[in-house]
Amino acid sequence: MSWVDEDHDDRLPSEEENQRKCLRALSSAIRRFSPVFRGTRVPFKSLTDYLEHERSLSEFLEDFPSVSRADAIAALEEARNSLVATLK
Repeated sequence: MSWVDEDHDDRLPSEEENQRKCLRALSSAIRRFSPVFRGTRVPFKSLTDYLEHERSLSEFLEDFPSVSRADAIAALEEARNSLVATLK
């Protein structure tokens, strides 16, 4: 999945910008009030369910090839950041 800026900016996005784009992707594409990965119908909850049942990220990515490793990691990081922010 590409992180190309919609304004066609040639600079590389920072990690923080990648996370914000992933969050927008998760929050802007809603399926039954559940966040989904950008450009897919794969709910973020599917990833957390895999991890909860001791399945690996690699297994998740094999079963959901439309989700990139970068998007999955960015979504997990954003969820972590959101949790930390609520605890402050």
